[in-house]
Amino acid sequence: MADQVNQPQQELSEILRIRRDKLKALRAEGRDPFTITRFDVTHHAQDIKDNFDALEGSEVRVAGRLMSKRGMGKVSFCDMQDRSGRIQLYARKDEMDEDTYKHFQKFDIGDIVGVVGEVFRTQRGEMSVRCKDITLLSKSLQPLPEKFHGLQDKELRYRQRYVDLIVNPESKRNFEIRSKFVAYLRRYLDNLGFMEVETPVLSPIAGGANARPFITHHNAQDIDMYMRIATELHLKRLIVGGLERVYEVGRIFRNEGMDTKHNPEFTTCELYQAYTNLDGMMDILEGILSGAAKEILGTYHVQWLGHDIDLTPSWRRITMADAVKDVTGADFMACEGDADAAVALAKSVGVDMDGVDKTWGNALYETFDQKVEETLVQPTFITMYPVEVSPLAKRSPTDPHLTERYEMFICGCEMGNAFSELNDPIDQYERFKAQAIKRANGDEEADMMDDDFVLALEYGMPPTGGLGFGIDRCSMMLCGTDSIRDVILFPTMKPLD
Repeated sequence: MADQVNQPQQELSEILRIRRDKLKALRAEGRDPFTITRFDVTHHAQDIKDNFDALEGSEVRVAGRLMSKRGMGKVSFCDMQDRSGRIQLYARKDEMDEDTYKHFQKFDIGDIVGVVGEVFRTQRGEMSVRCKDITLLSKSLQPLPEKFHGLQDKELRYRQRYVDLIVNPESKRNFEIRSKFVAYLRRYLDNLGFMEVETPVLSPIAGGANARPFITHHNAQDIDMYMRIATELHLKRLIVGGLERVYEVGRIFRNEGMDTKHNPEFTTCELYQAYTNLDGMMDILEGILSGAAKEILGTYHVQWLGHDIDLTPSWRRITMADAVKDVTGADFMACEGDADAAVALAKSVGVDMDGVDKTWGNALYETFDQKVEETLVQPTFITMYPVEVSPLAKRSPTDPHLTERYEMFICGCEMGNAFSELNDPIDQYERFKAQAIKRANGDEEADMMDDDFVLALEYGMPPTGGLGFGIDRCSMMLCGTDSIRDVILFPTMKPLD
């Protein structure tokens, strides 16, 4: 905390001691703030500012945290912060109970208070609350970071999010935007007739994505279980069951590395709609992100990762092979199905194929991944992925080497993944077998065999479109931040010694 407040440790320790002594004195006087259980609030800071003309001269009850204090004689000014913002408190000794004013003078920055007062404007024109009574509701025993620099240390901001939210308005704004985004997408899907559901977090099989799972143990049943890496396979079981349009906003857990775009636990929205395909899923993702930007930010244009992103509907849609040809000149469709030719073509444009299965599809995908993905700045749907990298997507009816799958990219970041869902149980079983072989050979991210899901498909699943996208990454874009930790309230952190 010493670095946080830019004070020598000895001085900081003295501040901590003084605050604890104040609390001790309050308790000795029978004024322990921690025994107070309720303070009825009638207005918030922004309410008063927005409706000042109507409220001027009226009594209000406000509560919040003291962020500054000025003047300690017969008149004191404070800035009080609540969930909506800040408002000035004006306290005058001859307008309050003498004992109350005396105790108020001993309050510290960071203390939480309840105020009864009258709305008025000071001589300098600032909208304020003229205090009649001030109650200490909670004593702050730790000093806040000094006001001009706030909490700047990124690591400390993530570890002490509670302090970050108090002193850094941009952090609070980020999480307000995130909350509004989730509310918007729920409204959007509800209006399309989707039903929100919940599926298991713990499962004996980790499926629905290529990712390494977290393993835990169920004591009562004495079995190992996996924390889910996707919600896909359970949601598609519901399509088999006839629910037709379902979605889940849920927490996902993947035992992988951390960087500015990845956190081991994150939030996704997955949705499935019967009787539609890849095109329907493109329309939905485009509608959600463009509509959310317009409603929350008031514009289709957002600034993200150094670019002006235009989310105006009618985004670019292009096949993977065409995108690769546009950027590198390599025409993989000219050698479709020829693994040796495709691998040679990939290497000719500087693609590293070491450690990759030497197939036509993998050569195309690696070329896209290494050479094209980073060039996709404006919203772009990349469609028609190779079968090798899409074990749950339906094959193209016109090209058996490709699947009806898309990923949507902005600023080189994958923002959404969608399929015309595979509903052929025999094909699905064979793809699971291929994934199981890869897993047996050491690929910890390969899919596991899920016999029950194959059984579900054998009962019949209608043609279905499916879509998954990360709430965190979409929030990053809307907030204009470059780290996923800025939009996760409590990101995963390495424990301190």
